Amino acid sequence: MFGCGKPPAAEPGVSRMHPDPVSACPTGDNQIALHQDTFQVEPDLPHLFDSSITDWDSGKMDGFSKWGTNHDDAAYDYVERSQVAPYWTMASQYVLADAMYPTEFGPSWTAHLALVAGTDNLSDQLALADFADGHNDCHSQPGTKTTTVDVHRVIRRDSGPYPCLDQFNTMAQLLDTAGISWKYYVASALKSFIWSPFAGIKYVHDGQDWDDSIISPQTQILTDVAQGKLAAVSWVTPNHADSDHSAAHSDTGPSWVASVINAIGKSSYWNTTAIIVLWDDWGGFYDNAPLPQLDFRGLGIRVPCLIISPYAKRNYVSHTQYEFGSILKFIEGVFGLSHLGPPSQGYTDGRANGLHNAFNFTQSPRAFKPIPAKYSAEHFLREPPSNEPVDTE
Repeated sequence: MFGCGKPPAAEPGVSRMHPDPVSACPTGDNQIALHQDTFQVEPDLPHLFDSSITDWDSGKMDGFSKWGTNHDDAAYDYVERSQVAPYWTMASQYVLADAMYPTEFGPSWTAHLALVAGTDNLSDQLALADFADGHNDCHSQPGTKTTTVDVHRVIRRDSGPYPCLDQFNTMAQLLDTAGISWKYYVASALKSFIWSPFAGIKYVHDGQDWDDSIISPQTQILTDVAQGKLAAVSWVTPNHADSDHSAAHSDTGPSWVASVINAIGKSSYWNTTAIIVLWDDWGGFYDNAPLPQLDFRGLGIRVPCLIISPYAKRNYVSHTQYEFGSILKFIEGVFGLSHLGPPSQGYTDGRANGLHNAFNFTQSPRAFKPIPAKYSAEHFLREPPSNEPVDTE
C-alpha cells in the first residue's frame, strides 16, 4: 500500500482508515510506504481548515508529508487491525460507506455543526471555520469571536460573531416543531466543548431543550436504552479517551462504539433503528480520494462511515457520494420532515444524496449478532463524567 507525497518525504503510503492502493503519484512526488501504528503511539497531526487545504493540494492529495516531527511520513499511517476489530465486524455484517465527505474542510467544531444544521454559513459569501477557544459556545468569554472563511478560502481569526449562534436553523427546531423527541449525548459535565454543537446554538442553550435534550454523561445512552428512554433521534459523542483521537493514546474507542450498538441491538429498539457511525474529520492522516468541490467550504477530506441496521445490506460497500447532509436528509425522510433550508442559503440536506441505497426495507429485519469487543459496557458505565477538552482542533 502506498500514497503520494511531496519531497522531502522518503517513501509514501495510504490512509490509516482507507488503505486503498495508489497506482501512481504526480510528477515530482515520491511514494511513501504505509506504516502500522497503534492508538497508543499514533501522532497527533494538524487538522484545521488550512492544514486540510495543504493536504488536499488542489486535488493532488499529496500535501500530507508536510506534517510530523520532521516533516516526515507521520500522516501515512494505519492502526493495527486487532485494535479496530469491532469496526471490521460492523463493516462485514452491515454497510461500509467509502465515499463519505464532511461538509467543510477542517476540524471538529464545524463538522459537528454540520451534523446538526447541515450548514455553518453566515452568508452566501462567508462561513464559520475552525473555532475560537476551548468551548466555542454560549459559555465563551464575553467578546469572544469566531473564525471565518470566505468564498476565496481566506481564513480570518476572531472575525466572526460570538459563538452563541442564531444565524441558521438546526435539527432541534425541525424536530421540536414536529413533536419528535431527540437527545444529544455529550461527555462533558458542562455539556459544552467543541463536540457539543448545540451548546453554541442559542435556541437550544437558552431554551428547555438544554435541560431536556442535552444529556451528560454520554454513557447515559446505555441506561436510556435499557430503561426504554431512547429518543426518536439521538446523537452520541464519546469522551476524549474513547474517541479514537490520536492524542488520547487509548484503544477503548472501538469498544465504546460496540457497547452502544450492542445495547440497542439487544433491545426492543433494534427492529426500528438505524445507526450511523462516522468520524468528524480525517485527523490529518493521508487519504488518496480527490474531494468533490461543491462550494467554498468543501467537501472536506473523506472519513469512514458505517451504517448498521436490521435493514442494512449485508457486507456491502456503498460507493455513493455522501456528505454530512446525507444523514440529515435520511432523518428528514424517515419522519416526513422538510429540509432545514434552501441550498442557496448554504444548507446541504437538500442537495445531498440520501442513504437509501445502503438499505433494503423490503427484507424482514435481521436478527442482531453482538459485536465482540475488548472492553465491556460496564467499563464505560464506570467512567466518571469528564470536563477534559475532547479535542483542540
